[in-house]
Amino acid sequence: MKTIWNELADLEFKLYYVDANGVKTRVLESGEGEPLILLHGTGGHIEAYAKNIRGLREHFRVIVVDMLGHGYTEKPDKPYGIDSYSVHLLDLLKAMNIDKAYISGESLGGWVAAWFAAHNPGYAKALVLNTPGNVNSDPEVMARLKQSTVNAVVNANYENVKTRLEWLMYDKSVVTDELIENRRQIYSQPSYQTAVYNIVHLQEMEARQKYIWDPSWCGNIDVPTLLVWTDHDPTSSVEQAGPIKDMIPDAELVVINDAGHWPQWEQVEAFNKTLTDFMLKHK
Repeated sequence: MKTIWNELADLEFKLYYVDANGVKTRVLESGEGEPLILLHGTGGHIEAYAKNIRGLREHFRVIVVDMLGHGYTEKPDKPYGIDSYSVHLLDLLKAMNIDKAYISGESLGGWVAAWFAAHNPGYAKALVLNTPGNVNSDPEVMARLKQSTVNAVVNANYENVKTRLEWLMYDKSVVTDELIENRRQIYSQPSYQTAVYNIVHLQEMEARQKYIWDPSWCGNIDVPTLLVWTDHDPTSSVEQAGPIKDMIPDAELVVINDAGHWPQWEQVEAFNKTLTDFMLKHK
């Protein structure tokens, strides 16, 4: 069985930290060519893309990021809104002297990528929004995500982390012991025990109101955009992709089958091909 770091064992890659305007930020980089930024979801981290780096590095300079307050990136003690994540991404790009990049985000990362492109014109070359977050603002989904995230962190044991990860997947068997332990160690950091409450800030309806998907800001996305949905996403249905697609000028939609909220993990080849084909169409 391949494991997270065995996926990378024979690849040339760098794991390092960048000072993004005072926030020590963990980055994994591999490959050459145009930069491709990969952003994870709520409670996620770099390792969520471990299976994708081998395929994507053949075409891009792949840059996977622990987002603000996540993974082993620093965790300022303040509520994290979409604007906070977006500012951190901008600070990171500036610190790395990247003035233009392809950007793909999963869940929260997709929401952030879209907001970033809308509010920082000129930086994104193209977007792939992978099962993006906050599509329907369903109070039940939000409550479940908040509860399972806080529980997995505050009580960071094997079973709670496993439950949180299995919720993301259509095929529960892809949640390996290694992935569970990797995330358990991240969640066990004392700084994460505090940060989790800032991370789940967006699972409160009042907090997310200003970031709700809306034509008023989605209409400002002026780069090619692909929405990647799945047939078993626990957060939103394929039908709910329609309104988002209509808000973003000329956006396209693709559905990856037999996957839940992490198509990049469950359907590696399909995800990599979908992303690569779309991005390379828009050099």
